[in-house]
Amino acid sequence: MSDMGSDDAAPIRVVLVDDQELVRAGFTMVLDAQPDIEVVGEAGDGVQALEVLRGTRADVVLMDVRMPRMDGIEATRRVMGLAGPKVVILTTFDLDEYAFAAIKVGAGGFLLKDAGPAQLIEAIKAVHSGDAVVAPSTTKRLLDRFAVHLPEAEEKANDALESLTEREGEVLRLVARGMSNAEIADRLYVSEATVKTHMGRILMKLGLRDRVQAVVFAYETGLVKSGQRDESP
Repeated sequence: MSDMGSDDAAPIRVVLVDDQELVRAGFTMVLDAQPDIEVVGEAGDGVQALEVLRGTRADVVLMDVRMPRMDGIEATRRVMGLAGPKVVILTTFDLDEYAFAAIKVGAGGFLLKDAGPAQLIEAIKAVHSGDAVVAPSTTKRLLDRFAVHLPEAEEKANDALESLTEREGEVLRLVARGMSNAEIADRLYVSEATVKTHMGRILMKLGLRDRVQAVVFAYETGLVKSGQRDESP
């Protein structure tokens, strides 16, 4: 179990990027109340965010999508060139396509702006620990909503998926449907550690960066179709 929340652990350093000052203030109040999270910087647009990050060591960046001067997509692309910080995209359903684009350029996940404090804190900790934020219901709705814009890639799917074992393919399919490692472990009657091992092999074989890219891959290659839902065990 992680000791990230222990008293002697360094707090997770967060930079908030949003063009609405009240939004930043609200997030700051929530995050600064946590003993293991510290807001170390704020920015009102992508340009300012890059300036702040060049002079501030940050672990996680909460990034709005639509902002003046430089939007969250381009800012995320550039942040990926700065060794260290990971990005969580903040979005609304009206900006689904922007969130998807940002994930493809390197974001570690996304949250809806109306997410509760517990979800926000959990997402920051997950991304900081090396996981990716793939909220099950949100992922399904976001991807289903604009999966029609994804390219048909059946041949690519067949070639890439041939490298996976049957169990790895099953794990990838469940990940794409929004299931957590714990849920997948329950479904397949294996340990959570085994699921993590499978996930690591999947990412390595497919040349993917993280869990979010795995979800995108599954939709792009047709492994999971738009509108497809998980069956009950």
